[in-house]
Amino acid sequence: MKETVHHFPVNILATSSAVLVFWLLCFANLTFVQADIHGAGEQALAKIDIYKATLALDGSALITAYPRILGSLGEDSEWITVNIMNEKPSADDWVGVFSPANFNASTCPPQDDQWQESPYICTAPIKYKYANHSNPEYTKTGKGTLRFLLINQRADFAFVLFSGGLSYPKLVSVSNKLQFSNPEAPVYPRLAHGKSWDEMTVTWTSGYNIDEAVPFVEWGMKGETPKRSPAGTLTFKQNSMCGSPARTVGWRDPGFIHTSFLKDLWPNTVYAYRMGHILSDGSYVWSKVFSFKSSPYPGQDSLQRVIIFGDMGKAERDGSNEYSDYQPGSLNTTDQLIKDLDNFDIVFHIGDLPYANGYISQWDQFTAQVQPITSTVPYMIASGNHERDWPNSGSFYDTSDSGGECGVPAETMYYVPAENRAKFWYSTDYGMFHFCIADSEHDWREGTEQYKFIEKCLASVDRQKQPWLIFSAHRVLGYSSNSWYGLEGAFEEPMGRESLQKLWQKYRVDIAFFGHVHNYERTCPVYQNQCVSKEKHHYSGTMNGTIHVVVGGGGSHLSEYSSVIPNWSIYRDYDFGFVKLTAFNHSSLLFEYKKSSDGKVYDSFTISRDYRDVLACVHDSCPATTLAT
Repeated sequence: MKETVHHFPVNILATSSAVLVFWLLCFANLTFVQADIHGAGEQALAKIDIYKATLALDGSALITAYPRILGSLGEDSEWITVNIMNEKPSADDWVGVFSPANFNASTCPPQDDQWQESPYICTAPIKYKYANHSNPEYTKTGKGTLRFLLINQRADFAFVLFSGGLSYPKLVSVSNKLQFSNPEAPVYPRLAHGKSWDEMTVTWTSGYNIDEAVPFVEWGMKGETPKRSPAGTLTFKQNSMCGSPARTVGWRDPGFIHTSFLKDLWPNTVYAYRMGHILSDGSYVWSKVFSFKSSPYPGQDSLQRVIIFGDMGKAERDGSNEYSDYQPGSLNTTDQLIKDLDNFDIVFHIGDLPYANGYISQWDQFTAQVQPITSTVPYMIASGNHERDWPNSGSFYDTSDSGGECGVPAETMYYVPAENRAKFWYSTDYGMFHFCIADSEHDWREGTEQYKFIEKCLASVDRQKQPWLIFSAHRVLGYSSNSWYGLEGAFEEPMGRESLQKLWQKYRVDIAFFGHVHNYERTCPVYQNQCVSKEKHHYSGTMNGTIHVVVGGGGSHLSEYSSVIPNWSIYRDYDFGFVKLTAFNHSSLLFEYKKSSDGKVYDSFTISRDYRDVLACVHDSCPATTLAT
């Protein structure tokens, strides 16, 4: 392989020397705080024991990055080139991306921990790569080039060369700073249904608080004078986090989250929109122009297409954080949906979104990854264990899966039409579909507040107008032959379906969707563990039970099945994928399971029926009746 010689401009060398001096001064007064940073488990950044970082600045090492000004043409992301020269290279050298670029001890908040010594870094990088990632000769030459993809995250960036691996990092050199031309710009729009069928919400992120700029959305139909709708502004602080790492090394300022409500929409109509901020001097800052198609009127007979999956996670297009490959299918699912964007109308991501697990920077990364989808169609989410669960926080499960987030980032970054967004259950309509979205991280059992909501949601649908009734939750409250459910014996979340199956049967739920288990599985129409139909692909007439579908293969590591195949399990696939529902009219529904790798259909069935088939009584669905003379 031909050796590449890098020539660094004198001004960059001078800047880097100044940075080194700056760091020597900063690290002289650093303090160390011992804390648990290993609770996040699957998150790649949790492997970096950043509290053990020590100062080992070496004048013979140099790291530089360019271009220094990013997004000069209005881009929200840009590729960066990083050059490394190191006279003492080793195979475990790595480069971390820090943002904000000033991450010395003076920026650290007060800590609760008592044991202190020096030195330390109080924040994790937002991503990292090993120095030899694309430089096989690095350990011999001490020279290398890395490419990183940065997104606009409201702050500047610096690249830091570490030796000592991830367990005992030693800070060797710090690069020059980089920054987007407008780091506070409005970015990453997320569409979602409002509380009525003719309302769309637009949520986005910026660096502008309301005392700096007034947020709004300009929108309208093509050829019309655009309207302006005001936006509310929310954020959350470090003390809103419930524990580490969200409250410690994983903390990063989330910026400001704005939501605008676009009301009185015409059904099935294309609207253009853009987010704007009016600055104090009267000038405007604008986002790019996006568009969406409004929802059909509830019961409206038109072609309606729905995408459903869970547990996607985020991944880095530049190959960063490559140690674990924990979300190997994430980009495949994202890209397959982007490729097919003209052929579906709404998305339901049923829990476990970025797997940030307390590393708040990853929420920006996720919203950027899915922006082509969320800016075009409603992106409806459910709450998963990696969003919500934390001990003594009110979650049903006493685990640390959220990394200390306890639901706050998810509830703030995304809008759902819930009465209380801390209680993540809601209903929403899309034409002939009625969706009841439950929150498996809060108690759903009979007598609870959520149980009453679920029954009201299922009972409220007019099946003559909306024949397709869908239930969904993150954890498997229905049926799954996943290995750990198999070991527990019931093939369900403990206490999962015991209270809910009578509601599914009474109100004739067509399909129940679940994530949490990272694979695909479809059951027969089932009630109380028994198949109520021998058919597998073409259901017609009266449906005597509910079809349960696990669709948790959105992108995170796959889950093994039990060696036992229950009689109700019709199709299983150990791969990444998603489901597409197509309602052609009030009588015909097509279900398709597609793999993320190629977008092809690997499992499907159809339902054909009339309204009288929904009215027909099946076991435990109708009250006792009598004959009158």
